[in-house]
Amino acid sequence: MPNKPAPQPVEQSFEHSLDELEQLVSRMEQGDLSLDDSLRSFERGIALYRDCQGALDRAKLRVDQLLDPDNPASAQPFDDDQDGHP
Repeated sequence: MPNKPAPQPVEQSFEHSLDELEQLVSRMEQGDLSLDDSLRSFERGIALYRDCQGALDRAKLRVDQLLDPDNPASAQPFDDDQDGHP
């Protein structure tokens, strides 16, 4: 029988990670958690923050590549006021 590859961890969507992070912060702000629960929540929050930041970094890189595929580092941020309209 052939070996099945080990399941890969599923990366959560940005929206799911952000929602979970917001819920976690809300529970922590209530102040009802034990010290151990607070530490576990803080650790989970840091992991979620890093996931969200990584997703944002990847999105920014993708936008930069789309704006100037030959030189993504030279891409300028989009500014709504460029054409005089707000």
